[in-house]
Amino acid sequence: MMLLTAGTRGDVEPFAVLARQAASRGHDVRLALPDDAEAPEGVDAVALGLDVRRMLSPAGRTPRALARHVRDEVRHGMRRLFAAAVRETVAFDPDVVVHHPLVLSAPMVADSLGVPRVLVEFAPVATPSERFPAAGGPTATRDLGAANRFTYAVPRAAARLLDADVARAAAGLPGGRRPARRSPSRATLMAVSPALLPRPDDWPERVHQTGAWYDGAASPDPVVREFVDAGPCVVASFGSMARGDASARGQAIVTAARSHGLRVLLVTGWGGLALPPGCCGPDVLAVRSTPLDAVLPRATLAVHHGGAGTSHAVARAGVPAVVVPVTADQPFWAAQLHRLGVAAAPVPLRRASAGALTQAMGDALSRRARAAEVGHLVRREHGVQRALDVLESL
Repeated sequence: MMLLTAGTRGDVEPFAVLARQAASRGHDVRLALPDDAEAPEGVDAVALGLDVRRMLSPAGRTPRALARHVRDEVRHGMRRLFAAAVRETVAFDPDVVVHHPLVLSAPMVADSLGVPRVLVEFAPVATPSERFPAAGGPTATRDLGAANRFTYAVPRAAARLLDADVARAAAGLPGGRRPARRSPSRATLMAVSPALLPRPDDWPERVHQTGAWYDGAASPDPVVREFVDAGPCVVASFGSMARGDASARGQAIVTAARSHGLRVLLVTGWGGLALPPGCCGPDVLAVRSTPLDAVLPRATLAVHHGGAGTSHAVARAGVPAVVVPVTADQPFWAAQLHRLGVAAAPVPLRRASAGALTQAMGDALSRRARAAEVGHLVRREHGVQRALDVLESL
């Protein structure tokens, strides 16, 4: 089983869980992941030549700087990714290829090897529906009715911009020849909780909505565990999102939490949050990372960016949330969590002041009963086991 993923921690960790669980069932598994991702212990893992953190960190925000960054970093990084995915898959010679949507060379190499291919989605981006728009598109928070289906053309068009780079990766195929036609995926694993996004009636049967993939194996540092066990607290994490003023966001979150008598565990991640010296105190602990599944059930409230993985972890813990979406599928999840009644209305990044967060936290705290109800439903799901059942059925 060849597993190919790309992206940030929320794209890598579920694949690592799938790899571990597949290996425990006796499957021969290889996981290909970005260079800056930590290889899971006990899993055969290879790097794909992609530094995601570098790709997501342009040197400037001017149009010229962004264009240069796309040309010099993003485009070259994706070329390395496509070529490495082909090379490593051919070398492993798997029975099935399971891949993230960003690994655009996966269909080509699966067809060349004559093995089935399975697409993985952590948010609806490649499987159209009239019931909601594509996550990550410009209209991700607006229901356009029957026109929702057309929003899925946006990610497809973006992928087509890289067709020439995918074609270059064909040099790594047996005989160096790209298949004339791309076969459709044998199945799609939609790693999304039906409690957060009920399955629409227009998804085809080959789409299997498994629920999120997690195993809850990690434990927090004793210092973190002692802090979250000491009393009501907010867990704040912006994951890999480092845009804007991290110190200002950290100060706004701490100030808002203190206004509600709450302590703060600030998970700084890749630099999306920082703790200014003036906010230090015994009621605040800042750490670079911690396993969210281990600390969130002890939290009173979560403040996060709305990534698919974090959104599912918070929902699974039964904790209400304040969501400050930054990019990609985050506005979609922020809006959806609010519709479900488990989160306050989304707070735009540019308006994430102490005042706005204080008000949003008050709203979120009133939703604790609903959050607990949804958490109970999400915890009953066994997403990774169901995903493996689908793969074994192929």
